[in-house]
Amino acid sequence: MNPIMAAVAADITHRDEAAKLIRLSVRLVELGVNAELRDNNTALMVHRPEPGLPVWVFVGYGGMHYSWQNAERRHPTDDPEGMAKVLIEYLNR
Repeated sequence: MNPIMAAVAADITHRDEAAKLIRLSVRLVELGVNAELRDNNTALMVHRPEPGLPVWVFVGYGGMHYSWQNAERRHPTDDPEGMAKVLIEYLNR
């Protein structure tokens, strides 16, 4: 693959991953969770309801999963609704 094609492919991948994080962010905000996109839409910072460190969510595994807790936790990106619920449960532990 030539450098131009590689750059285009990387841009498409970045946009797809950003769109997945945006969908999750919107759903979390609708549910009353303080979440904000960071680092040029490559990460989602989700604040806990109680004082504590935020949870950082990324899209990984070829764009197939949301991941958090050092990629020890995962959820499919085709289910942002379910991910929002799982993440809320995780935040409230």
